[in-house]
Amino acid sequence: MSAKGIVDLAGKRGLLVGIANEHSLAWGCAQHCHAAGAQLAVTWLNDKARAFVEPLAAQVEASIALPLDVEREGELEAVFAAIGERWGRLDFLLHSIAFAPKADLQGRVVDCSRDGFARAMDVSCHSLLRMARLAEPLMRDGGSIVTLSYLGAEEVIANYGLMGPVKAALEAAVRYLAAELGPSGIRVNAVSPGPVATRAASGIANFDALLADAAQRAPLRRLVDRDDVGALCAFLFSDAARAVTGDTLLVDAGLHILN
Repeated sequence: MSAKGIVDLAGKRGLLVGIANEHSLAWGCAQHCHAAGAQLAVTWLNDKARAFVEPLAAQVEASIALPLDVEREGELEAVFAAIGERWGRLDFLLHSIAFAPKADLQGRVVDCSRDGFARAMDVSCHSLLRMARLAEPLMRDGGSIVTLSYLGAEEVIANYGLMGPVKAALEAAVRYLAAELGPSGIRVNAVSPGPVATRAASGIANFDALLADAAQRAPLRRLVDRDDVGALCAFLFSDAARAVTGDTLLVDAGLHILN
């Protein structure tokens, strides 16, 4: 993890959604943001995840830590209400959540169920719109919103299935949000990592083979990890990225240039 001073987030306050455990990409982001001087709010999905997330929240001295399941009525609003009450503002937001029912994820896209598709879009894409809407009034002096995507949004990746169209919608949403929120000084970007071994990725069939192939073919001959992703997210939250918005930035050791 980089030392404080590479990216300066001193005085900034940010909400990070999507930490599940120490392997989460959102955790890499939390570490970099904390090292850069930011004050953090973090969430956990449910009681099972809480046992993993609370110790991590303590490590980064998170001043707000709350449950958040975007499918549960009122929980998202409660998180932003707590931020408004305790901080009065928000400078950056990380959206790092995605979900699709296993049967729909591991089958053909053409065979996915209506309910499975709708649920995947709601959790993985529409939740970003909801968060942006709630964040906007708290970002009175501008801000930065980042979500996580994947190359499967742009091209067909074996076994990525339903999440390909869902991530494509997410990246389109980023562009529209950037256009709509830009006049208020709010930047919106997507970070698209190469394959990383996380709990969420474990649901993709033959993922180990995908990892091995990426490590062998990437120009840098390695996989990326949560530290690589966290460093880029922290940069996008900083004033150094003040003119960057509406983009999908790839951090995949160069793998995308070979596809």
